[in-house]
Amino acid sequence: MGRGKLRIYLGAAPGVGKTYAMLSEAHRRAERGTDCVVAFVEHHDRRRTEVMLHGLEQVRRRELEYRGTSFTEMDVDAVLARRPQVALVDELAHTNIPGSRNAKRWQDVEELLAAGIDVISTVNIQHLESLGDVVESITGVRQQETVPDEVVRRADQVELVDMSPQALRRRMAHGNIYKPDKVDAALSNYFRPGNLTALRELALLWVADRVDEYLNAYRSEHEVSTIWGSRERIVVGLTGGPEGRTLIRRAARLAEKGAGGEVLAVYIASSDGLTSASPKELAVQRTLVEDLGGTFHHVVGDDIPAALLDFARGANATQIVLGSSRRRSWQYVLGPGVGVTVARESGPDLDVHIVTHEEAAKGRGLPVARGARLGRSRILWGGLVGVGGPVLLTLLLTHVDADLGLANDMLLFLTLTVAAALLGGLYPALASAAVGSLLLNWYFTAPVHHITIADPKNLLALVIFVFVAVAVASVVDVAARRTQQAARLRAESEILSFLAGNVLRGETSLEALLERVRETFGMESAALLERASDVEPWTCAGSVGTGRSLARPEDADVDVPVGDHMALALTGRVLPAEDRRVLAAFAAQSAVVLDRQRLRHEADQAKELAEGNRIRTALLAAVSHDLRTPLAGIKASVSSLRSDDVAWSEEDEAELLEGIEEGADRLDHLVGNLLDMSRLQTGTVTPLIRDIDLDEVVPMALGGVPEDSVELDIPETLPMVAVDPGLLERSVANLVENAVKYSPDGSPVLVAASAIADRVEVRVVDRGPGVPDEAKERIFAPFQRYGDAPRGAGVGLGLAVARGFAEANGGTLNAEDTPGGGLTMVLTLRAASRGGEPPGPGESAHAGQLPHSDRLLHADGTLRSDGRPVRSEEPLHFVRPERQATC
Repeated sequence: MGRGKLRIYLGAAPGVGKTYAMLSEAHRRAERGTDCVVAFVEHHDRRRTEVMLHGLEQVRRRELEYRGTSFTEMDVDAVLARRPQVALVDELAHTNIPGSRNAKRWQDVEELLAAGIDVISTVNIQHLESLGDVVESITGVRQQETVPDEVVRRADQVELVDMSPQALRRRMAHGNIYKPDKVDAALSNYFRPGNLTALRELALLWVADRVDEYLNAYRSEHEVSTIWGSRERIVVGLTGGPEGRTLIRRAARLAEKGAGGEVLAVYIASSDGLTSASPKELAVQRTLVEDLGGTFHHVVGDDIPAALLDFARGANATQIVLGSSRRRSWQYVLGPGVGVTVARESGPDLDVHIVTHEEAAKGRGLPVARGARLGRSRILWGGLVGVGGPVLLTLLLTHVDADLGLANDMLLFLTLTVAAALLGGLYPALASAAVGSLLLNWYFTAPVHHITIADPKNLLALVIFVFVAVAVASVVDVAARRTQQAARLRAESEILSFLAGNVLRGETSLEALLERVRETFGMESAALLERASDVEPWTCAGSVGTGRSLARPEDADVDVPVGDHMALALTGRVLPAEDRRVLAAFAAQSAVVLDRQRLRHEADQAKELAEGNRIRTALLAAVSHDLRTPLAGIKASVSSLRSDDVAWSEEDEAELLEGIEEGADRLDHLVGNLLDMSRLQTGTVTPLIRDIDLDEVVPMALGGVPEDSVELDIPETLPMVAVDPGLLERSVANLVENAVKYSPDGSPVLVAASAIADRVEVRVVDRGPGVPDEAKERIFAPFQRYGDAPRGAGVGLGLAVARGFAEANGGTLNAEDTPGGGLTMVLTLRAASRGGEPPGPGESAHAGQLPHSDRLLHADGTLRSDGRPVRSEEPLHFVRPERQATC
């Protein structure tokens, strides 16, 4: 049994008709004799969609109970038992009710596909998981129901259902999407023309990328090597020279002329690792091409034209942009050049653009192989072996009565030459060959003790000896140098790989990167200097080490420029020229890290400013509406009472006075919350912590709610808590008022307390509609009101103030679900210290009482005689008498 096929109708926005299109496809298949059933389709009371369901078999749904309400979900077992050829499943991103077989509907669809059933489904572009942040930034709405992109990408067919924003808004206005009472709100919020246009563009680009992936897979599967110009792909060949920026900008302009154009910048490095490219310039060009929306690629190849053409054909590119050659006229005798070769071999399906630039024909530095240094000690030992060895060997052979023959003598001298090459390189080996040939001629070639050679055979043998000695020495020297050069390049690549990885992941600060530079090159100090312009003084953006301070790059032992107004300066020693390549990469990355740090700092500042603007905007809205509403009521009641035209009865006057009192209380509550939030935002809340019983504070917090709306369960055996009584009372009062506001009639709010270890928990339990898990933290943010709370319900500060005061008391405030439905606020407080433990900072010395040195007064200066804490609305003044000094 094979896997079923998945077809998805992808909607650019809600209401474009993806469900209608799915049902139309089902009718077409049913007319052809295909066994189609409706596994789950929601018509949302849309008449035309409901009509399309007629004539299609619908599988019964599964009913589930959740929080006292009945819901229906797709019955996967029933669909598997029915086993149709095609099943229609609407809303692929839907989250199933708890207790369902799977958490998400796309998981149900995976089961149907695995059973060999073809599935037709629907999903909107805003429900793709990778686009969640983008959609939220466009519409201001965070999509809670999402589906992984890979699920949609694996679909056998994806069909885009699209509609112009104007047509979709007309459909909305005609009532074909939402009910009439929701049309105006939808048109002015989510369905604004800008939102719909942006969502439409996201859908088109996503589908285009998916089509492009399918095309590349098809070309690879069928081994299609020719270029198909389905979209403009422009490859830019870079050399690491300054002309690269001009080429990238020209390619970007070419890409803009065609819809969906793409720029691919490629730098081809030789396989031996030797290059004349500037790492700093390549880093700048990489940043430029990425800023213009393109991609940067690094390719290794010894034949640059062939590698460039292979890359272009592999990427299905349609155009190549190259710069005019920087070679001088006489250098063309060495070959036609990269541009001419690429243009000649590109073929008819690949256009080549040769772009002129300021660096054309000015010459370019050719790559120079830098031999690895063998070290002075090795060269010295090689010279001793190469010169002293033949002398000692001559003494030994002339004082030993053994005629080995000229051939064996030459092999012995050749051995010393090879040893000199292994130790000291080429020059000691050449010296050894010269000394050895002279000694062989003088002592071992007839006539002895003469420079002349009598026998031509001996002359030939001596010439062969010199040639072999030089050849072997050269090969050994090249091998030794290549080995060390490979080790150096490997070390450089490891350093650069580590550097690039850390910087790209954002794990390296500027100081850490400079310390890495200092340690890598063994310098005393490293600093990044910058200035605003050519006439401004240099300033230090960051430095590490113990070396001397630098006022300008010229004062350093080594300086590497980064752009026009930045330089990396090091002190300690002068570095060899071959180290500057890695150092230049470090310098370029240092500039990138500095820019990232500053951008992060600016982003944090912008976030703070945005938060401040949001709070100011919300405060303005609160003042303009929520604070004016009770003032308007008070004003109307007072004006009515003062009116001479109407004779008010005592009942009417009492009702008007009651309205004035209610408005004043409401206004006092709103102003109190605003002031409390201001104190929390500015960090001026300084609690006076003392030990107190909860039953002294919690009952006083219920003064603002009806008597029969709250049930108290505060055991007398609870330990005392270390809190500021006024802040605790205000926190509990806000929690209770919020719970009473959302509790249904006849369901009182429960305020219960219990002790857990060294903590005391106060639970405020309501039976209201509750809050989803994803919104439980958001309700504590300032000026946030969950759901469809009416405008007159407050400014959304009650819970924010409650949490702020709870944290000021050293406690926590969190929201939990009430079993059976509702919301429970859990206020956790510290239990009072026991057993003579010293009180903490700000705590009194006696539990439950004010210390004798801190007298609590009313605002008018009268002492409170009942011993109860003052309500938080009352100003608090603390009188601290002079304490006698002690030695």
